[in-house]
Amino acid sequence: MLLRGGAFSACNAAVGEHQGNCRFSGLIRRPTGRVSAVWCSRARRGNLLRVASVATGEPKSKPQESSYQPSVADRLRLGSLTEDGLSYKEKFIVRCYEVGINKTATVETIANLLQEVGCNHAQYVGFSTDGFATTLTMRKLHLIWVTARMHIEIYKYPAWSDVVEIETWCQSEGRIGTRRDWILKDYATGEVIGRATSKWVMMNQDTRRLQKVTDEVRDEYLVFCPKTLRLAFPEENNASLKKIAKLDDPAENSKVGLVPRRADLDMNQHVNNVTYIGWVLESMPQEIIDSHELQTITLDYRRECQQDDVVDSLTSPEPILDDSVSQPHGTNGSPTAAKDENDRLQFLHLLRLSNDGSEINRGRTEWRKKPAKR
Repeated sequence: MLLRGGAFSACNAAVGEHQGNCRFSGLIRRPTGRVSAVWCSRARRGNLLRVASVATGEPKSKPQESSYQPSVADRLRLGSLTEDGLSYKEKFIVRCYEVGINKTATVETIANLLQEVGCNHAQYVGFSTDGFATTLTMRKLHLIWVTARMHIEIYKYPAWSDVVEIETWCQSEGRIGTRRDWILKDYATGEVIGRATSKWVMMNQDTRRLQKVTDEVRDEYLVFCPKTLRLAFPEENNASLKKIAKLDDPAENSKVGLVPRRADLDMNQHVNNVTYIGWVLESMPQEIIDSHELQTITLDYRRECQQDDVVDSLTSPEPILDDSVSQPHGTNGSPTAAKDENDRLQFLHLLRLSNDGSEINRGRTEWRKKPAKR
């Protein structure tokens, strides 16, 4: 990889030289510590803008022009890499069609924004727009990323017209796959309003079989990952690590015969992972929906769901065995957990195929009493 071992920093080229479209610069350092190259958005498709070396005695040369021209979307997105180039931040305005009955963003909206900022991060650093962050080697071998686990904690739901800033970064999980984390903030106040983490595994798009991550694939994305482990949930024994028990059948609540819509299919030709969240919530008791709001959701994805599948959603309460609630803390920041334990409820969930009972997804949710109306 061209930038392996290099550092990332804000591009210091004149705005006029790059027409204000510069994303970031990858700095390749010589033994003297001098900078010899800059990678910016105009070279995002694999070209390199070579600038004059500042090494003593070397003549300056004119930058080599790139054929890539930023799209309208590139110019309008409110996102960019952070100063070190190892994470990405983007701001989103909550739209009226993204809020639900509580007049705040739905959990599906939050999950969709997490997916959007993750994909935009991947595009920003030059990965394919033909799939979810596929590298050059992955595309050659017909490999894709699929979600294995998603864990989201929401401390405060944004309302219509609120601006949310989401930071994301990706890390290697060795041969198993990758991990992507997020931190959500209220842009107006800087308050952390949510955190999330996910695990992704690699699948062959033709055979639909999982494959181990090769060194070649890992090397293609490691240059964009933090050099030291950074976790959205740095606490020991945090809920994102907790194993989900299989729901006993018969469940107390169920919604059967759920059918994927055509709009539920993603570019990888299976039901998008956000759709599962809606299916899980379909079997929640209405009295809980009326009195509580979702605080935490964890989903383990067991198998793909196709357009012709019919799905049953099952839900039962999960006993809270430990009366203590861990207080989130750590370098990434988080609010204090709710103190009134009587207001917190937990449920186990199961999504299965209607025809043979095959497990598609198992989940856990935690709910808190709804706050006073805003």
